[in-house]
Amino acid sequence: MKDSAKTTKDVVSLLSVGSTVEATVVAKDRSSLYLDLGVYGTGVVYGREFYEAKDLIKGLNVGDKIRAKVLDLENEDGYKELSLSAASREVGWGGLKEKMARNEIFKIKVLGANKGGLLASVDGIAAFLPVSQLGPEHYPRIEDAEKQKILKELQKFIGKTLEVKILDIAPEESKLILSEKATKEEKVKEILKNFKKGDVVDGEISGIADFGAFIKFPLPEDSSCQIEGLIHISELDWQLVEDPTEIVKVGEKAQAQIIEINNNQVFLSLKTLKNNPWQKIEKKYKKGDIIKGRVIKLNPFGAFVEIISGDKKEGAKVRGLCHISEFKTKTKMEETLKVGNEYDFEIASIEAKEYRISLKLVKQK
Repeated sequence: MKDSAKTTKDVVSLLSVGSTVEATVVAKDRSSLYLDLGVYGTGVVYGREFYEAKDLIKGLNVGDKIRAKVLDLENEDGYKELSLSAASREVGWGGLKEKMARNEIFKIKVLGANKGGLLASVDGIAAFLPVSQLGPEHYPRIEDAEKQKILKELQKFIGKTLEVKILDIAPEESKLILSEKATKEEKVKEILKNFKKGDVVDGEISGIADFGAFIKFPLPEDSSCQIEGLIHISELDWQLVEDPTEIVKVGEKAQAQIIEINNNQVFLSLKTLKNNPWQKIEKKYKKGDIIKGRVIKLNPFGAFVEIISGDKKEGAKVRGLCHISEFKTKTKMEETLKVGNEYDFEIASIEAKEYRISLKLVKQK
């Protein structure tokens, strides 16, 4: 008998605030749920804890078993105060950790969106899918990267289902970060084994952003399987490009060369397949030469000028910059130069390796 009493006392002593225990429903009313904790006595869920778990409690009947978390070992009525929602969250976080450990791919329904990404819920726990972790086909291609426009694109996903993996988890911070992009990494890795640096591919411009253009191209042996890569703005053309839409349009067919494959990302170039006019520029021109140039664009720091060489076979054009300091003010520059018109310019400097040429306007006599 002594041994039995001692055992019971030892078991009871294991119960502490924060412990999770299995309990049996013995009674419930409009504001309280009573649970049999076995050797630990009787517990109660009430107040805010009852309200937070009311949807769960609604479905419980006497005799049902459920897990609860201990909030207080003894209240003024002698009951142990319990929480069902805290226990449910604990179980939920445990399950999510297992999903992450198994590298599991699962589906979520998008519940909302903000400027940073998409909002969802996994096993009753709030989750976040950052814009940067969207798959290539879902990434919002906004040319000026304006946040309100990005939000508008993200809101189109509300109510849709996406396949994701858990990227990061921190229960103590209530942080659950998801990734759609990660679900495709292994598949992309396998596909990219079919390509190498230097390969030339035929594709279609699939998106344009302020930093460049996206191009989709198929596997050589399977046109239904496509990969998407990035052509950085500096790789669109040998000339200085301010706006990618000057060079490419969405839906346009294009041929590009792979210049790098890194971390499942493909980087390509259009300009490497074009004649490089800068290879001849230093031999053809020198500082002080007077040349003809057509004004292409005016902006706050100067005028972009396309050099007119007279050689129709030259291919890609060379652009130079006539700096704003030549005119003192933007207003004066706009009064002096008109976009589309040709003028005489003096070459102030040539840096062919840097693809730069500086010009001065030859004053009209």
